[in-house]
Amino acid sequence: MEAYKIAEIVPDHAEKGLGIYDALTKKLLYNRGIDTREKADKFLNPNYERDSYDPFLILNMEKAVSRVLKAIDNKEKIVIYGDYDCDGIPGSVVLHDFFKKISYKNFSNYIPHRHNEGYGLNTKAIDGFAKDGVSLIITVDLAITDVEEVKHAESLGINVIVTDHHLPQEILPKAYAVINSKQAGDKYPDKMLSGAGVAFKLVQALIKKRGKEWGIKDGWEKWLLDMAGLAAIADLVPLQNENRLIAYYGLKVLRKSPRVGLQKLLRKMNVNQVTLTEGDVAFMIAPRINAASRMDVPHEAFRLLSTEDESVADELSDHLHNLNDTRKGLVAGMVREAKIRVEEREIKDVIVIGNPKWRPGVLGLLASRLVEDYGRPAFVWGRGEEIELKGSCRSDGTVNIVELMTSVREGVFINVGGHEFSGGFSISHENVHLLEDELISVYGRVKKENYIVPKVLIDCALTLDEVDNETYGKIEKLAPFGIGNPKPAFLFENIEIAGVKNFGKEKNHLELIFKNSQGEKISAIGFFTGAGDYKSEIEIGRKINLVATIEKSFFRNRAELRLRIVDIL
Repeated sequence: MEAYKIAEIVPDHAEKGLGIYDALTKKLLYNRGIDTREKADKFLNPNYERDSYDPFLILNMEKAVSRVLKAIDNKEKIVIYGDYDCDGIPGSVVLHDFFKKISYKNFSNYIPHRHNEGYGLNTKAIDGFAKDGVSLIITVDLAITDVEEVKHAESLGINVIVTDHHLPQEILPKAYAVINSKQAGDKYPDKMLSGAGVAFKLVQALIKKRGKEWGIKDGWEKWLLDMAGLAAIADLVPLQNENRLIAYYGLKVLRKSPRVGLQKLLRKMNVNQVTLTEGDVAFMIAPRINAASRMDVPHEAFRLLSTEDESVADELSDHLHNLNDTRKGLVAGMVREAKIRVEEREIKDVIVIGNPKWRPGVLGLLASRLVEDYGRPAFVWGRGEEIELKGSCRSDGTVNIVELMTSVREGVFINVGGHEFSGGFSISHENVHLLEDELISVYGRVKKENYIVPKVLIDCALTLDEVDNETYGKIEKLAPFGIGNPKPAFLFENIEIAGVKNFGKEKNHLELIFKNSQGEKISAIGFFTGAGDYKSEIEIGRKINLVATIEKSFFRNRAELRLRIVDIL
């Protein structure tokens, strides 16, 4: 059980602080760093008015709002320039919906083409905006490192308001205003908002400043939380602090969102909107939004989420659904090739692998898979339309991936960016052959032992008799789950397998059947896994130790409580 850690016993001070709660809830709260009644009440009962911070606490927000209001007053042409992923696209929809709400018509949304234009602000696009009379660009989820591009825009008389959440580098772009709570001097209480979350705070500030004049009712902006919440869950920001509030209310709005494109997409996936979970967002909606940029034109995903036209929504939901299927096949082939090549040689501290034929849009998926399978930071490169090679990288939890990239000698990378555990880079054909040695040479120095996190924290041991609606109700109060608030995992010790079967069209999913003391069947599901994938033998009559989460399935609109297999020990 070296990959697992069983949570420690709740200490006396936390027992006392959480005194009104039952034993399981105390345990789950304490395991998530919550040890007082005040913290527990805030965590279990999010309140929009109480827990939403003043957007003007973000550095430069006042300046940004003043510039946007000036543009509105003067009917200037505005471009919302959003990233092409499931953070930038929902964030772009947030600003789009705001301008539509106030009946401002002189704006447009621009999503760069991942393969033709690459990540971030694009000089050719900026030149086009200048010819078109644009005087203000508002970025969403990008441009914190686009020093030259912002300089170019400002030289053409286009002001740029950067809204981003990626890690700032030493030199910031000289934009009209930079809104990013990670920048030096910013005292905003939550440094970990998603890109869409930052865009939402800009809208919140604009409404706070002039909402009454526009006739906007108090709280209208909550309807935009479906997009901000979608991004918070999809972009893997920690679901703590204000992000928990955004994800919590975001799911509530998603469950009743009138967005016709979202509704059509959910029907295509056989997902019930009313019972939508964070898992549906992360594993069903987000991949289809991201498929647009990975495989085709990212603006199509923006259109899906922003359209009010039924026929357009129907066509686009079909398109993205099919693109995602194509993407799955492509990634599966890349994973097979990569694993063969990795295992042909000694596996080092950092995995570096690439192929000029690999599409940059899907490299992040491959990097994540390599980290999962080999427990090493992974750097994967390919080639798009540009001369240089493009890559994605993921951390295994032992290192800040951006710090690792910026620690190699100057000139190895052309460009780098990203989060603590996820990043992207560009590199020349000549330097890519040096990349593995360069990264390994600094890894030992940059590696931080306190980053290492066990594969799974086991919250506590349960019996099969405790797999019931009462237990599930206690767990559900901690949702939504994600980074910083993992779904509770439990150890079921020495339980006897009563049935084994494979299911699905390709029989590539596993179901184990157990019985509680009353003889009632309890099923445990493992998707894309088989009996041979575990160290223990899986056969009827054998007793095993099972690590699992508890979930409620609504397959074919029938509620069923079941276990989701994490591992079999």
